[in-house]
Amino acid sequence: MATANKNLSNYDKTKLPNAKDFRFGIVVSEWNDHITNGLYAGAQAALLDCGALPENIIRWDVPGSFELIYGAKKMLETQNVDCVITIGCVIKGETMHFEFVCEGVTQGIKDLNVQSDVPVIFCLLTDNNEQQSLDRSGGKHGNKGTEAAVAAIKMAALRANSKK
Repeated sequence: MATANKNLSNYDKTKLPNAKDFRFGIVVSEWNDHITNGLYAGAQAALLDCGALPENIIRWDVPGSFELIYGAKKMLETQNVDCVITIGCVIKGETMHFEFVCEGVTQGIKDLNVQSDVPVIFCLLTDNNEQQSLDRSGGKHGNKGTEAAVAAIKMAALRANSKK
């Protein structure tokens, strides 16, 4: 659980693999784009900071968080990527829609990880209100997109090393 006013997105790039030889796919939900674009910016900045080449970062946009699964699946099938990051944001409302979308996306991303040789990183904010999402997309709790990029670099390296 995040601690108030603590930025959880700090990383030491000297302790991470160099990302220059990896290709990353990022699938971004257009729903709540004022939040998902912040998450994407954090992910992209961290990948570039850790050596990824701009031309090796592929962004695809999908309408909503539920569509992240299909977007990631198609990216895995058609792009030669070493890791895919899925970025979305679902904010709780007054209906059960929140629970259905969150569970569906969670299970779908899990399924892609089980079925594919390429890791898929889960960067879906599931917050109770907009402020919590803003706090986690570049606000007082850092940027979960940055954290997803760090995970992607580590998983791409794990995948590469397991093939040796």
